[in-house]
Amino acid sequence: MTEDPADRTAGDAAAGPADAVTCAGLVHTFGETRAVDGLELSVRPGEVFGLLGPNGAGKTTAIRCITTLLPVPAGTVRVFGRDAAQERMAVRRLLGYVPQQLSADAALTGRENVTLFARVFDVPRRERAARVAQALAAVDLTEAADRLANTYSGGMVRRLELAQALVSAPRLLILDEPTIGLDPIARTGVWDHINAVRAATGMTVLVTTHYMDEADQYCDRVGLMHRGRIRALGTPAELRQGLGERRRAEGTGGDALPTLEDVFRAVAGSGLDESSGDFRDVRSTRRTAHRVG
Repeated sequence: MTEDPADRTAGDAAAGPADAVTCAGLVHTFGETRAVDGLELSVRPGEVFGLLGPNGAGKTTAIRCITTLLPVPAGTVRVFGRDAAQERMAVRRLLGYVPQQLSADAALTGRENVTLFARVFDVPRRERAARVAQALAAVDLTEAADRLANTYSGGMVRRLELAQALVSAPRLLILDEPTIGLDPIARTGVWDHINAVRAATGMTVLVTTHYMDEADQYCDRVGLMHRGRIRALGTPAELRQGLGERRRAEGTGGDALPTLEDVFRAVAGSGLDESSGDFRDVRSTRRTAHRVG
């Protein structure tokens, strides 16, 4: 007898609320390269979860599997209980996504960019104008909404892309290097708007970043990924404390409290040359940083 998806959803609800994201044994390869190698990951509803790691660790590949942009060839990925391999459209309706590469069109106004995404995400026509205006207001772009995006500063471009992701009212917001190439003031501004929307809606945020200060300050928990797997998991404070205790036990740490960057180096410090990404990764990152700088 074939299981009714409605019955499965009801059963899941009876068992308790599903995690926002669950990856179990996720594997993804590109030719001979095993980009994601049996990834085990759970993101709790309502938290800001930081997925950290060096270039080539598999973070972006994992995120593309979660967002259904890549298939799930082995293992499982679920978003609020929905199977990313079997229920792709249902998963897409639950999330907003800001990729590393710029997604705003410089030839359109801010309002036109967000409206385009409202159409892509199938926001009902009768609600579209109000939802676009709400998304723009949430990131403080109302006054600049009718200017061409090519007149925006780097921080404004990133906020515009955030509005594009928010227009569908997602339960899960996925941000892949959202502040790359921005100055410290613009970075803080982007995070202020992310946190304001999160506080207002209760949405879950999954973010990748190479800025350890951002992860330490804004993430409830972080997972340090290296060579396709999570190598350390916990709150920033737990990870810093754990490294400090290990150093004291080894007699190598002194009395200084480790930083999250110290934890990052301890987890992924070996073999960085082998996992630092390829030429296309570097070119893409530099192009994005240049365009928002």
